[in-house]
Amino acid sequence: MTDDDIRNRLQIIVAELQNCVQQVAAVSGQIKELEGTIELLASQEDDRAVYRQTGPLLLEVADRESLAKDLKKTVETLSEHSNRLSQQETTLREQYEEIVKQFEGS
Repeated sequence: MTDDDIRNRLQIIVAELQNCVQQVAAVSGQIKELEGTIELLASQEDDRAVYRQTGPLLLEVADRESLAKDLKKTVETLSEHSNRLSQQETTLREQYEEIVKQFEGS
C-alpha cells in the first residue's frame, strides 16, 4: 500500500468512526429519554390523562399497559442497535490503530 492509499484509508476510517460515535451518543440519548418516560408513566396517577404524540397530534392514551410495552420494546430495539454500533466502533478503532501503525512504518 502506498502512503496515499494509507492516508485515504485512514481518512475513511476516521470519518466512519466519527459517524459511529455520534450515532452511539444519539441512540444512548434516545434510550435514556425513553427510560425516563417509562418511569414517569409508571408514577403517573391513574386518574390523570396520559397523551402520546402521533405526528403533529397529541392523543389521549386509553391503554397505559400497551403504551408501556411499546416503549419498553422500543428501548430493547434501540439497545440492540446501540450494541451493534458499539461493536462497529470497536472494530473501527482496531482498524484505525492498525492503519496508523502501517502509516508510521512506511
